[in-house]
Amino acid sequence: MSNLSAGVDAPEKQCIINDQMGPFTAFYIFIFIFGLPGNLLSVWVFISNPRAKQQSTSVYLINLLVADLLLLLALPFKILKDLGVAPWNLMVFHCQASAVTIYISLYASVAFLAFIITDRYLQDCNTLRSLRLQEVGFARLLSLVVWLLLLLIMVPNMALPIKQVQEQQYLSCSSLKKDISLHWHTLTIFLCTALFVNASAAVLISSGLALKRLLGSRSDPKLWMNARRATVSVTAVALAYVLSFVPYHVVRMPYTLAQTKVITDCQTKRQLFLGKESTLLLSVLHLCFDPLLFFYLYRPFRETIGKILPCIRKQAVSNPEEQAAQEMMQPTTSAQPEDAV
Repeated sequence: MSNLSAGVDAPEKQCIINDQMGPFTAFYIFIFIFGLPGNLLSVWVFISNPRAKQQSTSVYLINLLVADLLLLLALPFKILKDLGVAPWNLMVFHCQASAVTIYISLYASVAFLAFIITDRYLQDCNTLRSLRLQEVGFARLLSLVVWLLLLLIMVPNMALPIKQVQEQQYLSCSSLKKDISLHWHTLTIFLCTALFVNASAAVLISSGLALKRLLGSRSDPKLWMNARRATVSVTAVALAYVLSFVPYHVVRMPYTLAQTKVITDCQTKRQLFLGKESTLLLSVLHLCFDPLLFFYLYRPFRETIGKILPCIRKQAVSNPEEQAAQEMMQPTTSAQPEDAV
């Protein structure tokens, strides 16, 4: 990579857009430090629990955890680059590989959170238990399709040729891309945005149906409790989904226009870059909250943590609402045991 500094192009019009990364880097370090222990604990829980692969919910949760681990592996390279302490070769490596890995993780999280929200609604709607989305084999197949699709879309960004540019303190990854690489990058953004739109439609429909079921069961206390439990779990995950990914996609497409030289005004490009980084920070923040999601949605996870922390076990046992919900759901769960809340 060192030969990239010889016989090279100067930085484009000296428009530096990434010279204000200090505050972002501090937040990324915070996210990495607090997200790493929770996700490593989640790995240990899923590995040590033999029931971890027996329900569709756990399949989607495990794949979400894999996406989080990919993000944790790639995040230190972004931190070093944004701090300006990375050597030139490492900066180029981030642009070619670890930055792409971050987006693979991001869109895998989008897909699997949408699956989890839909699965949570189906679990609590007894009339829809026969849908294949809740079959473990189908959940695994769907997860495999998601990973293969993302790799097919993203990996060419790692493999396509790059330009030779002058070594510089503030490297913009788009300045390394040749025309064909920029075209594929733009196509990648459109395809991933389409994935996000479809996932968001599933989230919206599941949340709306859960709310409709809640409002329609007001006259029956038993149905009301079940519907409220479903609505709370679906709404909690949907809210995390919206806060993490919607702001980023509002900014992503205009920023792509700046990357592809459709927008050329330097000040506008700087503002769009700062907007993209701010909203990307929200997307990465789910690293810290996903372990809480595992704890909330997956009962074996709580049981394992309860063995370590007796106060959590006592709190879980003393939850009368959950016990009542479990008793009411007991007759319907004999065909397919569910470990979610």
